[in-house]
Amino acid sequence: MTRSTTAPDENPADRLPKAWNPGDVEAGLYQGWVDSGYFVADPDSAKPGYSIVLPPPNVTGSLHMGHALDHTLMDVLSRRKRMQGYEVLWLPGMDHAGIATQSLVEKQLVAEGTSKDELGRDAFIEKVWEWKRESGGTIGEQMRRIGDGVDWSRERFTMDEGLSRAVQTMFKLLHDRGLIYRAERLVNWSPVLKTAISDIEVKYEDVEGELVSLRYGSLNDDEPHVVVATTRVETMLGDTAVAVHPDDERYRDLVGTTLPHPFLDREIPVVADDYVDPEFGTGAVKITPAHDPNDFEMGLRHSLPMPSIMDTSGRIADTGTQFDGMDRFEARVAVREALAEQGRVVAEKRPYVHSVGHSERSGEPIEPRLSLQWWVNVTTLAASAGDAVRDGRTVVHPKSQEPRWFAWVDDMHDWCISRQLWWGHRIPIWYGPDGETVCPGPDETPPEGWVQDPDVLDTWFSSGLWPFSTMGWPDRTPDLEKFYPTSVLVTGYDILFFWVARMMMFGTTVGDELPGPVPFRDVFLHGLVRDEFGRKMSKSKGNGIDPLDWVDRFGADALRFTLARGAHPGGDLSVGEDNAQSSRNFATKLFNATKFALMNGAVVQDLPARETLTDADRWILDRLATVRAEVDDALDRYEFGKACEALYHFAWDEVCDWYLELAKVQFSSESAAEPTRIVLGVVLDSILRLLHPVVPFVTETLWKALTGGESIVVAPWPKETGVGADPVALQRVSDMQKLITEVRRFRSDQGVKPKQKVPARLLGVEEADLTAQIPATRALAFLTEPEEDFAETASIEVRLSLGTVVVSVDTSGTVDVAAERKRAEKDLAAAEKELAATTAKLGNEAFIGKAPEAVVDKIRARQQIAREDVERITARLREMGPA
Repeated sequence: MTRSTTAPDENPADRLPKAWNPGDVEAGLYQGWVDSGYFVADPDSAKPGYSIVLPPPNVTGSLHMGHALDHTLMDVLSRRKRMQGYEVLWLPGMDHAGIATQSLVEKQLVAEGTSKDELGRDAFIEKVWEWKRESGGTIGEQMRRIGDGVDWSRERFTMDEGLSRAVQTMFKLLHDRGLIYRAERLVNWSPVLKTAISDIEVKYEDVEGELVSLRYGSLNDDEPHVVVATTRVETMLGDTAVAVHPDDERYRDLVGTTLPHPFLDREIPVVADDYVDPEFGTGAVKITPAHDPNDFEMGLRHSLPMPSIMDTSGRIADTGTQFDGMDRFEARVAVREALAEQGRVVAEKRPYVHSVGHSERSGEPIEPRLSLQWWVNVTTLAASAGDAVRDGRTVVHPKSQEPRWFAWVDDMHDWCISRQLWWGHRIPIWYGPDGETVCPGPDETPPEGWVQDPDVLDTWFSSGLWPFSTMGWPDRTPDLEKFYPTSVLVTGYDILFFWVARMMMFGTTVGDELPGPVPFRDVFLHGLVRDEFGRKMSKSKGNGIDPLDWVDRFGADALRFTLARGAHPGGDLSVGEDNAQSSRNFATKLFNATKFALMNGAVVQDLPARETLTDADRWILDRLATVRAEVDDALDRYEFGKACEALYHFAWDEVCDWYLELAKVQFSSESAAEPTRIVLGVVLDSILRLLHPVVPFVTETLWKALTGGESIVVAPWPKETGVGADPVALQRVSDMQKLITEVRRFRSDQGVKPKQKVPARLLGVEEADLTAQIPATRALAFLTEPEEDFAETASIEVRLSLGTVVVSVDTSGTVDVAAERKRAEKDLAAAEKELAATTAKLGNEAFIGKAPEAVVDKIRARQQIAREDVERITARLREMGPA
């Protein structure tokens, strides 16, 4: 048990500021933790290891709400395990973010009047490193602002020398096993960035385009022809076939024949393929293998030629037509007009809304393009990643996400790992003068005069090694021995298939070289952070929330508690300013409660003998034990929201609203005062420690004032007391709470002001076994002993566990009936107005059809409250009698 230490003549309450202003203390507290080395992990420690690697944010980025949620949950897990006696490593770092970083520096160069091409590759890369040194630390400072307890001494960057060595080692390993190859295949191409991009960097948006139906073959309806429709008419320059369904009788005679291309000196065969839906459109589709993923697959099946009709900038090229040199969008108009002149445009539909993939980085529509790239054959890698979850070596939380995991890894396509950039891990392949290739390892030198491949690796390749490359692999380091496999990966379900899958693929591939066969034991998947109406946050909607803005306005603890309280495995969470203000109020409530306790002599020391404690003392200690068990169980299962709810309601509803008020009564008792001070101190000590992982700043401030201890960061986690619950004390306190609550409601209905004392008689208390609770009941219900002239004006019967208590009051002289009636009539008018307004909104079909479901639910709740208020106030007015 931690014991309070107070200097002679010192009032512990003086250790606290006058009010809780988080901005005054957060930075100093955090720096103190870092300076004390609390977050530094020791691989030589005898404690059991616990480790988390931070999903590396982009070096160009700043924290958004998704990051803040991620970081909060990881910090909760890390801080709790540290308090539980584990040697904790939470390893931070950043991703070099190839495309994003190169684009950012290129824009700066343009502003300076130069370009990367003018600088040359080596000078440009040095320019990027210079930017990283000067401006790449934004996200690290923001992490400190929200209280991330990471081991800054181990901060890594995916372009660090050690991580680069790991990348080259993994590439050679896969290359030598025949799992890395070079081939011409279809990729997502960004004409602006002039590189292939990954699927995760493609965002689909509905856009207004045009649907053009064009005619191949004869313009005479009696002669062979077929009509196809497309939203990208310019790609018909690369058409090499028309496809129909094998069972489509309309085109049976055309299959196997050819049709002339309108602009090119070649014939277009008509092929039969099961992919074609005969019920959609005309039942015929054009095939452009080099510019559409489905067409590419059909092209392979039918051995079709695959001419590329665009260069790397998205301009028409090498077609031999009048359209060469045109931008793809310019060509879209020109080709349509030329087809129309030939009479081949059968129909046009403009605007035609359809989904189009856009580059997340540059914003322009991506172009499916046939390109020579480096690929990873993922067949065996994906199978090993799937098996790790199937056999339980890695457990996915929640389990409901497992089917999505298996659907992905069991049907994964080969991975394009090359990017046409300069910033990144350069592909470690060298070419000889006669076309020979060699893949040297990190400690090997390529032959003199050979030329290295110009492309760099996809950033997901290096981040896929993150759990073990950051700990020193390919060397067998003390960090790997102590902290690998990592304990848990915390991330959003939206990148389950990209980052998580790649880490699992690489981790299981080199499992024999590592202390464990998987990169992490648990995968906890949380949902997206949405706005208060349940809508996805986006710049276009203008509903995004800057987490650092909330830190400035409400404090880091309020941000963290809001996010953790809403976090449930696999579920999205909706947050708004009301949530942040509520969390700020909670921190203030804790502050005021602890300050009150200290002013009244609360101490943290061994509890007195249980039989010397009051029912209220035993009840609150038993409730503490129950809540502690609930919190432990919830956090063990990654039920952050459930743990926070339990702590919030225990601290606010039971400790602050009830036990503190009962303690005030007990302080006036000579026999109960000292035990109450100890119980109050012990309860607050445990609450603060249980809450610390979620709200570290306010709990550190309060705990140090309460206990005089070094830091709550290294304080032990509350443990089970081993003392059984006292059902008799629970029953008495529950009955007392019910009695007080009913009397308070009764007083309000009688028009008595909340804290106005009124004389009252309590009958049946002894039979209800509440004799010992009479002082507290009178104090908390503001009831005084009756005088000789007591005259009952109203009474209430309250049924309790062992009997019924009758409370009769004398309100004569305490209630101004006329004033009370006036107030009630005013309240009734307001309630009726609210009821009418909400009923009208819910009856408006146009409003209901457009409003988000969360908004409608809120209005329904307001309507129900208003209806109940009308009924309650009307009943009260009837009781008052005629005016």
